[in-house]
Parts: sequence; structure tokens; C-alpha cells
Amino acid sequence: MMYGYARVSSREQNEERQLIALREYGLSDEMIYVDKKSGRDFEREEYQKMMERIEEDDVIVVESIDRLGRNYKEILEQWRIITKERKCAIVVLDMPILDTREDRDLVNTLISDIILQLLSYVAETEREFIRKRQQEGIQAAHLRGVRFGRPRIQRPPDYAEIFDTWKEGEISGREAARRIGVSPSTFQNWVRKENPMV
Repeated sequence: MMYGYARVSSREQNEERQLIALREYGLSDEMIYVDKKSGRDFEREEYQKMMERIEEDDVIVVESIDRLGRNYKEILEQWRIITKERKCAIVVLDMPILDTREDRDLVNTLISDIILQLLSYVAETEREFIRKRQQEGIQAAHLRGVRFGRPRIQRPPDYAEIFDTWKEGEISGREAARRIGVSPSTFQNWVRKENPMV
């Protein structure tokens, strides 16, 4: 049997290009498994379903190596499990040399293994590069004074008056928070930050 596997990183991305390539290769939609999840690991529902279904001599077809995954070590491990333990073949459509079906000679198999390692390494390096650039962007934004997360709640004009009323014991902290229009925890945080001795 021949199975197709497609993956996009999020629900907003479209897998149609991969599906077209798999259909053109001769796969029906019933034989194609699609995940909408990061390629960080292989804990993906549809991938696991496919792995439960495959039997010896079956073929798994992917449009490109990065659709299989993005973690260098895990791609190589899954490749080993599929080809060596499960004795199935893998075909990567945009890289014909990554075709492990039996009609290949020793030299082609060796070249295929080398290219697989190289491409897996490149895929992981790209992922690490993107993560590093994101961190650098966040740090640069912090230096420019950009704040992330929810904006801070501004104290209303009558905060000082209500605070004094609370401090005199005339109202509870919960009542003070209600009058100001914030949660009791926000009111207590303001009290602690501005009046540490209170």
C-alpha cells in the first residue's frame, strides 16, 4: 500500500499544495494523512494513525522532507524506524534521490542517506535561526521601550481618595477595588508597590 503524509504548522496555513502533489502522484484522499501541527516532534495525531496502519513493504510519500518534520534527530530516527524496523519505503517528491524503494543500488542508497542527513540538519538549523531572530527582535523591542502583554491598568483620578478611605479602615479592600473598578488583587498590588509599609 502507498500512503501520503502532509503537514502544515498551523490551522491558518493551507495544505492544498501538498495534497495536489500527492494526488498527482496517484494517491487518493483516503490514503493521505494530514496534520496541522508544528514539526517540532512526531506527537501528531494523523502521523501516529498512519504509523499504526503501515505494514512491511508499504510506501510513505511526502512532498518535501520538512513536511515530515523539522527536528534533525527525530527525522533521522523516524526515517530509521520506517525503513529499517518497519521495512517500509519513503519517497520525497521534490527530492527524487530520497526514494528508499528496493530498486536502488548501494551508491544511490549511500547518497540518499547523506542528503537526508544534510537536509534534516538544514531544516533544524533554519528552525533554530528563526527562533534566534525572534528572540533578538523581542530584545530589540524591549530596548525601544515596547511592552508585551496586556497594557497596565491606569489608576483612576479618585484612586488617592479611595485609598485614604481604605487606609483609615472605613471600607474593605474589596470595596475599594469595586469603587475603583478593578479586581481586589489589582488594588492590593497597587497598595504594595506604592506603599510597601502598608
